Amino acid sequence: MRASAREVIAQLATSFTELSVVDGVDDPIGWPGYVEAHAVASERTGEHESVVVGEALVGATPVVLIVWEFGFLGGSIGRRTGDRVEAAFARAQSRRLPVVSLIATGGSRMQHGMRALSQLQRIARASAAARADGVAQISVLRDPTTGGGWATLGASADVVLGLPLAQVGFAGSRVRPATSPSEAYTAEAHYEWGQVDQLVSPADLGAVLERWVRLVTARSSDPAPPPAAQRAVALPETGWEAVQLARSTRRARAAEYLDTYFDWREPIRGDRAGSVDDGVLCGFGWRDGRAVAYAAQCGTATRPAGFRTAARLVRLASRLGIPVLTLVDTPGAANDADAEEGGAGPAIADLFEAIAAASAPVTTLVIGEGGSGGALAFAAPDNTWIAPDAYFSVTSPEAAAAILKRPLAQVPATADELRLRPQDLVALGLARGIVKP
Repeated sequence: MRASAREVIAQLATSFTELSVVDGVDDPIGWPGYVEAHAVASERTGEHESVVVGEALVGATPVVLIVWEFGFLGGSIGRRTGDRVEAAFARAQSRRLPVVSLIATGGSRMQHGMRALSQLQRIARASAAARADGVAQISVLRDPTTGGGWATLGASADVVLGLPLAQVGFAGSRVRPATSPSEAYTAEAHYEWGQVDQLVSPADLGAVLERWVRLVTARSSDPAPPPAAQRAVALPETGWEAVQLARSTRRARAAEYLDTYFDWREPIRGDRAGSVDDGVLCGFGWRDGRAVAYAAQCGTATRPAGFRTAARLVRLASRLGIPVLTLVDTPGAANDADAEEGGAGPAIADLFEAIAAASAPVTTLVIGEGGSGGALAFAAPDNTWIAPDAYFSVTSPEAAAAILKRPLAQVPATADELRLRPQDLVALGLARGIVKP
C-alpha cells in the first residue's frame, strides 16, 4: 500500500521513460523551514517532487503514468506537481494515449498556500482537455487518496480502481469530524456507494490494469453483433404465452448472456453520486479481438442509479469510440416513492439522451421482459433484436387491463391485443429480427 513510486512503476510497467520536467524548489509564500523540508524529502525518496510522470508499457499497451510518491511530503500537491501532471496530460493528448494515475496523497501542499490549492484547477483543466480529445483515464486509489487528489484525478477518472483498505475521502484523517466513522473513508465504502468501480488487490492490479488499458484503447466503428439466443424455444402462439416464457425461471438471464458473449469482461459500478443498482450490469468486455461496452438489465425493476450508470457507460463508450451492447430485461422502471425521490424521471431521460446522442453504434437484444419506458430507455432505436423467449410492450398486460378497467380474467386476452410477441415486434418494424441459438 505504501510502495514508493518507483516500486509501483516496476511492478506494473514493462518499460518506462520519464518525462523531462522543470525541477527546483518552489517556495511561493516563504513558509518557514519549507526549503529544508523539501531537501530532506528529496534526499529520503530520491525524487524531486511528489509525482513521477512518463510514458510506459502496461502489457503491450503504451500509456502515460502519473505516479504519486507519498514519501515526498505526504504526496502533497504543489506547483511543481501541477507542472508534471499538466505535462503528462499534454503528452497523452498529443500521442492519444490513456492516462493511468496511481494516487497516494494527503492533498494540497499547505506550505504553498493558495498557490497549491489552485493546482487543482490546472489538473482539472488538463484532464478535461485530454478527455475532450478522447483520452481515456484510469485512476488507482492507493493509501491514502484524500483531498484534491481524490476530488480531481481520483474521482473524475473514467474507470476508478481502489486498493483494499485504502483511505479514500475528500477530508483527510486530521481534519474530518471526530464523530465520523473511519470506515466511511475507505475504498470499500466508496465502492458500496458506487464511486469506485472495482476493488483490486495489489497482487492482481497489474493484470487488471493490463486488461483495462486494452479495453479503453480498442476503438471500432462496427456495431456489436447481437448475442445468440441461449435456449432453443419455439415462438409463442399468443401474447400471453410470450409473457409466460419471458417470466419463466428457466429463461437465461443477463449474466449468462454476457458470459457466453465475451471472452472476458471488466465491470464498472454505480452512478458516481452515491447509489448502485445491482439489477444493472455495466462494463467493457473483450470479444473476437475487440472491445464492446455493455449495459444489461437483470430482470428486476430498474432503479434511478441503474439508468444513470448505463448512461455513464454509453457516454464513455461513445467518447472512446467503442460499440455498445445493451440487454433489455425488466418489468419496468421502479415506481416506488424512493425511486421518485431518487430521480427516476430525470435518470430515464438521461439514458434516452445518452443513447440518442451516441456517436458509437449501439446494439440491443431484448432477452426477457421489455416493460414500458424503463425497458425502452435501454434500447437502440434502429438496431434492436429480440430473443424468442422475450416480449416488448407499451406496458405489462396486468397494468394495461387495470388502466382499461378490465377484470383480471381478461389479462391474457389483453396481452394478445398488445402485439408484444417477438414476431409482432418484427412485423411492426420495432425489432430487426429474432435471434437464434
